[in-house]
Amino acid sequence: MTELVGDWNFPTLIRFGAGRISELPEVLAMFGLKRPLLVTDEGLAGLPMLTDIVDGLSSAAVDVQLYSNVQGNPTLANVLDGVALYHRTDRDSVIALGGGSALDAGKTIAFLTGQSGTLWDYVDGDDAWMRANPDGVAPVLAVPTTAGTGSEVGRAAVILDEQANRKRVVWHPRMMASLVISDPELSIGLPANLTAWTGIDALVHAVEAYTSPVFHPMAEGIAIQGIRTVARWLPTAVADGTNIDARANMLVAASMGATAFQKGLGSVHAISHSVGALYNTHHGLTNAVVLPYGLEQNLPACAEKLEQLARILALPSETAMGFIDYIYGLRERLDIPNTLAEIGVPDECAGDIARMSLEDPTAETNAMPLSVGEYEALFLRSQSGS
Repeated sequence: MTELVGDWNFPTLIRFGAGRISELPEVLAMFGLKRPLLVTDEGLAGLPMLTDIVDGLSSAAVDVQLYSNVQGNPTLANVLDGVALYHRTDRDSVIALGGGSALDAGKTIAFLTGQSGTLWDYVDGDDAWMRANPDGVAPVLAVPTTAGTGSEVGRAAVILDEQANRKRVVWHPRMMASLVISDPELSIGLPANLTAWTGIDALVHAVEAYTSPVFHPMAEGIAIQGIRTVARWLPTAVADGTNIDARANMLVAASMGATAFQKGLGSVHAISHSVGALYNTHHGLTNAVVLPYGLEQNLPACAEKLEQLARILALPSETAMGFIDYIYGLRERLDIPNTLAEIGVPDECAGDIARMSLEDPTAETNAMPLSVGEYEALFLRSQSGS
């Protein structure tokens, strides 16, 4: 079997393979960085894995400062506190280590360290990124510990605007990590439920990118392979979290999903962003619940593509509904709830969620245009299952 180790330059420099976290001091030296702010989340901060990483950096004479005030849906306050610590302790770079929340927070902290405006001045849309000072973005190294968002290879971050109760996307080309260390050993301890939720997130990225009408054949090809990889390896990673091949392939699939969605996302993400902003739900889990309902609603525009996916996966029914049935079955196999109600989301804000979803930037590249009423119908179907 091919050894799962490689150095890639797509879409950024990636050092991939088990044990490669040991190369972090060498990578910092390669870029001439000596005083990184290590951004992670509260859950990882006390784990032996993180202690070992910090000790390894200190042993290599790296002056590392830990910042872990990052919640599951990172907020502006989380970012601003990190920026303040960055300046107060005279940092020269950011290491973003963790799942999507830590990666997004770390990239955003690095972006904002040298900007004169507020973060919301640079929200994605209407070339807002051009207002930013590109030389004011601190260098970022990314180390994913979950296989889901693929934020390690992205140029954007999703941050919760608590005042407006909505998630906002900040994008800038310099937010791309200078280098990624993708070490599957770091994801070994992830519980089965989080493995399932983050893995489905990677699948949703690839499926929505594939069904987006935007013309981007390269991203479309990556999306197809990402879908195949998730289908092959996610059930194994959930059933046996110590399987290093499954963990490695899922890390690849997550990076592929995020690379593919340069082509766009769609209504599933639009609903998920809105629900997450109002109810602080786990992003991957929310996506997993909404996915089959979103695909059913989009069938008039993407039936042919879903049929192709059914053939690629050699499903029993090589039809569009055969693929959607496969998604329902995969959710059940991974013990993922059938409705948003089961994860604590009521139906009382359906109208607000519909309006927020229509305004979400991911709605622009949905398989077909949807109205406010159609977004409301999608939310209510996802909430109740009927």
